[in-house]
Amino acid sequence: MTRVISFPTSRTASSTPPRDGERESFAGGYSLSQASGLLDLPAAKIREYVTAGLLAPRRGPDGDLRFSFQDLVLLRTAKGLLEQLSPRKVKRALSGLKAQLPQGRELSAVRITAQGDSVVVRDGRETWNPVSGQTLIDFEVSELAAHVAPLAREAAKTARSGERQLAAEDWYDLGCDLETHEPAEARDAYRRTLELEPRHPDAHLNLGRLLHEAGEVSAAEQHYRIALAARPQDPTAAYNLGVSLQDLGRTQDAVRAYGRAIQWDPDNADAHHNLAQVYEEIGQNRMALRHYRIYRELSGEA
Repeated sequence: MTRVISFPTSRTASSTPPRDGERESFAGGYSLSQASGLLDLPAAKIREYVTAGLLAPRRGPDGDLRFSFQDLVLLRTAKGLLEQLSPRKVKRALSGLKAQLPQGRELSAVRITAQGDSVVVRDGRETWNPVSGQTLIDFEVSELAAHVAPLAREAAKTARSGERQLAAEDWYDLGCDLETHEPAEARDAYRRTLELEPRHPDAHLNLGRLLHEAGEVSAAEQHYRIALAARPQDPTAAYNLGVSLQDLGRTQDAVRAYGRAIQWDPDNADAHHNLAQVYEEIGQNRMALRHYRIYRELSGEA
């Protein structure tokens, strides 16, 4: 089994306030007209969804609605669900989805379906059910990501042309969107985030993951450690740190990192699997068998 690096599933907003003038010259995210064109939804209908509380996009410098890529995924889901479900059930479904959808490039691998009485989200490794209801939808987020990619690249170009005016969170949001098709540009956006806010945990986590995937494991380890120091009980940061340490052959350190990940997220099947691998490597077969058993139970292979 190939070791899998985890993606964060919910983002903690930056606690550092923007500097004077930072948000006046750059409107991050996608406009109402862009969202309408991407999703083939009337702008008035999107405003209805926002007013009903189905999602909460940020506001631009002039008070205009600005949608993140995750917002677009939620809007696309709402479009399908509202044909069959009540607004109350849709709101509950979207609330569950928003808390569980991964960020960045991994989001583009998600497939959202609803058959019978279940709304189901699949990301290739896991399946979860955010709400029950009677409906039928089936779409792959990758299709939407392909349409969004040119807009994300244009936003990055605009951002770089006036980079002194951007806040850390603007660069971070751009990084998440750019990961889908432009990982090198996403790394640059995360680095710019960290220039403005050096302890931004999600930027460290995402940049570490992109570096890890590019083979720069030692650099990735350092970013995971900073993310974990900034957010000490983050199971994703602990798990990714464990993967990097295992890849570097530092087995005892990897055991400790995976142990922390499991302490804060006992149902992390991949952490149990990888910890079993490490125990097997160092000859602690009883512990290896224990975690392999838990892994099989969690992954449905028991």
